[in-house]
Amino acid sequence: MEKYKESFIEFMLDSEVLKFGDFVTKSGRKTPFFVNTGYYRTGAQLRQLGKYYAKAIAEKFGTDFDVLFGPAYKGIPLTVAATIALAEDYSAEVRYCSNRKEIKDHGDKGILLGGPINDGDRIVIIEDVTTAGTSIRETLPILSAQGKVEITGMCVSVDRQERGEGTKSALQEISDTYGFPTHAIVTMSEVIEYLTEHEVHGKIIIGETLKSAIDAYYKQYGASTA
Repeated sequence: MEKYKESFIEFMLDSEVLKFGDFVTKSGRKTPFFVNTGYYRTGAQLRQLGKYYAKAIAEKFGTDFDVLFGPAYKGIPLTVAATIALAEDYSAEVRYCSNRKEIKDHGDKGILLGGPINDGDRIVIIEDVTTAGTSIRETLPILSAQGKVEITGMCVSVDRQERGEGTKSALQEISDTYGFPTHAIVTMSEVIEYLTEHEVHGKIIIGETLKSAIDAYYKQYGASTA
């Protein structure tokens, strides 16, 4: 595994973004682990997070695109942090853009905030975690309503590698359905591999009992490609 991925896994733990226990996902699945990017709360954390996203985006999609779009609400700080990192680390001048939950009827009117989206723009979508592919179905109509644009890719922080509506992972289903590539900074299989019986700050994160619960979860919800 690449060192930056190992570093990102520990970064998630230190930021209390990656947690293990009993949780329920947005799609209603009971899960022994949870990733909540809302716990990136400090300037230093967001600066570092942006660098991880920028590295993953640059390696997978390059930097020759126009707009980095982050769906509201969690996508707003993600897209701002990542566009700053793209500028600082890759000299890439990319516009950030997010949607509003409600259309603004005064001032800078409309449903978007940040940079505008124009005909011919190439867009990379940035999200936190995709479990069942629900949010992308809300995002794409917003983008297509702005003009004739090209989605060149989508990047998330963690691929949970769970089934979407069929047997494939949600990320793979998105790629197959909408025709653009998807990518994650890390996959859950990489997280589990790295943390199983491995000490982080003197503590074993995934021991035998937790590993059994994770295995049972993936037996029920795991994607065929996981």
